[in-house]
Order: sequence, then C-alpha cells, then structure tokens
Amino acid sequence: MRYKIDNFAFMKQAMVNFWEIESNADFELCAMQTFHHQYKYNSVYRSYCDLIHFNPADLKSIRDIPFLPIHFFKSHEVKSFSEPEAITFTSSGTTGTETSKHFVKEIKGYEKSFTKAFNQFYGSPKEMAILALLPSYLERQGSSLIYMADHLIQDSSHPKSDFYLNNLEELKTVIEELETAQQPTLLLGVSFALLDLVEQYSFDLKHTLIMETGGMKGRRKELIREDLHEQLAMGFGVKHIHSEYGMTELLSQAYSKGEGLFNCPPWMQVFTRDTTDPFTFLTEGMMGNLNIMDLANRESCAFIATQDLGRLHPKNQFEVLGRVDHSDIRGCNLLVY
Repeated sequence: MRYKIDNFAFMKQAMVNFWEIESNADFELCAMQTFHHQYKYNSVYRSYCDLIHFNPADLKSIRDIPFLPIHFFKSHEVKSFSEPEAITFTSSGTTGTETSKHFVKEIKGYEKSFTKAFNQFYGSPKEMAILALLPSYLERQGSSLIYMADHLIQDSSHPKSDFYLNNLEELKTVIEELETAQQPTLLLGVSFALLDLVEQYSFDLKHTLIMETGGMKGRRKELIREDLHEQLAMGFGVKHIHSEYGMTELLSQAYSKGEGLFNCPPWMQVFTRDTTDPFTFLTEGMMGNLNIMDLANRESCAFIATQDLGRLHPKNQFEVLGRVDHSDIRGCNLLVY
C-alpha cells in the first residue's frame, strides 16, 4: 500500500514550529508531524524505517518513532529537501576518520534555535562579553560551533567579545580587564585549550562564566568530567563549570550550569536505549546510549541514535558519561566515563 501522509488526521492540524513549542502536547504534535514529513521526503530515513519493518501506520506515540543511527551522516546525504542546501556543517573527526556532513536547508532555522536556547539559559548576549577559545574548530572549515559562537559574539555589544586562537597571554589580559570592570563575561572554550590557559595562568573570577564544549581533540588524554571540572574550577577560581552539549548532526544545544546535568530547550528531548538492543528504551537512572529528538532538525533528521553514553534524570535533564567503544572521538562534550 502506498504511503499517504494525508491519511493521518493530526497532520491536518496547523504545523507546529519548533520555536513555538510551549508544552509537552506541542512537542508531541510537532514530533509526529516531523516524523511523517521526514518519512515522506528523507529517502535515507525512509529506507531505514523500511529496513527495520516500521510501518508509519503503527505510530501511536513519539516513543514509537525510530531513531536513525548517527553514522548515516557519514555515509549518506541525510536531508529532507531536494533544493540546494544553504550551508553544510562538517564534523572535526580525527586523522584517517570519515567526517559527518549536515546539509542545512535554511540557516535562519539554526540561528533561531541557538539564539532562543542561549537566551533561555543565559539571557541576551548583549548583556555580556563573549570570549571564544576554540582553536581546533577555528583551524578547519564547516564548524557549526564556530558559526554559533561568531553569531553570539556579533550579538554581544562589548568591544572585547572575540575569538582568541592561541594568544593566551592576550586572553588572560582581557579576562583580567573585564573582571576589574565587573563586566559579566562568558568564556566558551574547548577543554584542552581551557586547560592550557589555567596551566599558564591562575585566576580568581567573580564575573566570568566558564563553559567547556568538551573534547581533547587528540591534544590531551581524555578525562572524566569530574576531574576536568575540578581542574578548571581550581584554575579559574570558580565554583561551577558550565558545559555545552551539541554536535554536527544536531541544530540544537543543551546546557549544563554545573554538576554535569544538561537541560534541553523545549524542542529537544533525550531518551536512553539499551546498549545491546537499540529498540529497548530505558528508564531514568539507567545508563545507556542517548537518543535525541531535535525538532529544529526538520529538514534533516530529527531523530538520532547517538554513540554517546548517558543517564536520564527528572525534568528532561541528562548527563553524558562517555562514548561507546570503537566509536571515533568527535563532536562537543566527549567525556570518558
């Protein structure tokens, strides 16, 4: 029987845009609409659903929606549109590894996603100075994190907001000047670069938030989150280290303000699956692989089975515990369990 999207009554309801989601009911409706859109227009996702013998007519709730294994972003064009993409984001990868590609139909959707999420958790970037220490990302093309950081820096009204590549001495001077002026500041950095900074200089920060994006990118030995945050907190003289969780294949980010617990924006939810059975969901508190619904990803794939290990907590919070064996080191916030 040929699949007809109009057969589903809820599809006749007005389309819910991800940025308009205010309730769980909104999320579920948007997720169902997004699934049918992607089953119809995303040939890779449709083929995967057919391969696992999933019939869209059997879809009764969002927990029935199949999650596409993330490695398909390396081997296929995962897109739900036919026209040329506005931009292509690529993962960093390591030497000899294949990189993921995320074909983005409209860049405004990504900008709306990260802007609304940042404002939700941290307020307007216009109220702070934003310093970005992301050398491994600046040294290549196609980083979605660099695109986001550049946009936030431009939105900041402070003249010291900027990228700082390897000029750690200049960055140290800027941080101290901002502290003296009692200027609210965000320092966003990749883990190895933040460690480089606190090994050379010591700080006692009162007005600066430190946010790590995870990952040593092959520059240092990977650390468990507790050890990394302890070293950074001591070096910067702060109580808590903030974290950003995102990846090339997503258009949304989750944020942690300490203790490694991440919060999602309203259009993003995280689930855990059994490490030995990809179709078995786990309950809160159990360690498993993370499945992510990112409804900002309407024109790519919004339902992604990642290789990250994690654990769910109440109120849609989650923690990242590491990466499954044999998976490559990539993305933001890779920490070893």
